[in-house]
Amino acid sequence: MSSYSTESLAAVGIVGAFLSMLIWILGQTRSAISTIISQNLGAGKLEDIKVLPAQAIFFNMILSFIVLGATYFFVEDIFTFLNAKGMVLDLSIDYYNIRVWGFPLTLFTFAIFGIFRGLQNTFWPMLVAMSGAGINIGLDFAFVYGIEGLIEPMGVKGAAWASLLSQAMMAIMALIFLLVKTNISLRLRFPLHPEINRLISMSLNLFVRSLSLNVALVLAVKEATALGTASVAAHTIAANIWLFTAFFIDGYGAAGNVLGGRLLGAKNYKDLWLLTRRVNTYNLIVAGLLMIVCTFGYNMAGELFSNEDTVLKAFYSVFYIVILIQPLNSIAFTLDAIFKGLGEMGYLRNTLLVATFLGFVPMIYFSKWMDWGLIGIWIAFVVWMFFRASALCIKYYNTYYKLAKNA
Repeated sequence: MSSYSTESLAAVGIVGAFLSMLIWILGQTRSAISTIISQNLGAGKLEDIKVLPAQAIFFNMILSFIVLGATYFFVEDIFTFLNAKGMVLDLSIDYYNIRVWGFPLTLFTFAIFGIFRGLQNTFWPMLVAMSGAGINIGLDFAFVYGIEGLIEPMGVKGAAWASLLSQAMMAIMALIFLLVKTNISLRLRFPLHPEINRLISMSLNLFVRSLSLNVALVLAVKEATALGTASVAAHTIAANIWLFTAFFIDGYGAAGNVLGGRLLGAKNYKDLWLLTRRVNTYNLIVAGLLMIVCTFGYNMAGELFSNEDTVLKAFYSVFYIVILIQPLNSIAFTLDAIFKGLGEMGYLRNTLLVATFLGFVPMIYFSKWMDWGLIGIWIAFVVWMFFRASALCIKYYNTYYKLAKNA
């Protein structure tokens, strides 16, 4: 991988963006399952939905294999559309053809995470996710660079195998925890549960939401790739750090998600408002700490991913935007998680549609016309997050804050 580090990083970034799009779009069943279980838990009706999780996972897995088959045979066309060419295109195809088989495993794991969240348990999903991340990092070093006398260096293919094996381990761990730690049965039984209609409705709304979300992410990769290999490699670094910081914020957001649904089910609006205020405060503190860490580690952050001067120069030109956007991320991601727990999937869908097609897309093409390069792409992200945070604040104030005040 070191011989073509910039091309390999670009390929991983392009494939990662595409696979993330598929996972986020189809993985929304997790949030729908979590919402329905948590609301029924709050209403004291958990026993009434005992057959629902198995049915939801079954249909989710069927859908994952349909999508996998539909994309696998058009992978070259897909990455060519994303402006990959030459060695970057070849490496992208190599990476995708291995890593894509982890796609159903990830969706299976996400569905089980949704069950745990609905049961107000975020510990086991956290343990599985942390274990998976640790396994992935260890296997990355072993497979990408090799172990003398044991494993030959495999470069970008090694990175793909590391991801696939870590996804398999996460799926196995999640299944074991579900069977051992809960009374949830994965035995498929019919007829379909009446809540399956609401599950499908929520999932479809989140499907459209995630589709519009990924239009922004994939368009950003496409435009960064058009700027050159160094630019898309730099964008990959910035996007990975941005997503990494989002996971810290999402940790507290998940608490708002699982508790919010239960409080709504119990019609406890005052505690729902207190929860929202507390989780937002915690996440703003987390965002502030992340800003401090990233500022002090400004130069080191880029060097963790690349030693190419052209890549680092492009990355450092936009990293400050990644840092400054953290408070907006905090508000948007926290309220997004809470709204999922409240079942506001239709409003989340509309928010993303407006933010993407009236905010992000016009801004990214305006910046392209102005020749702002990679900076313009990240300014579009700022506009995108501002739209999302503002819309969610307005909705929460007009609905749930007023319910709490009148309770």
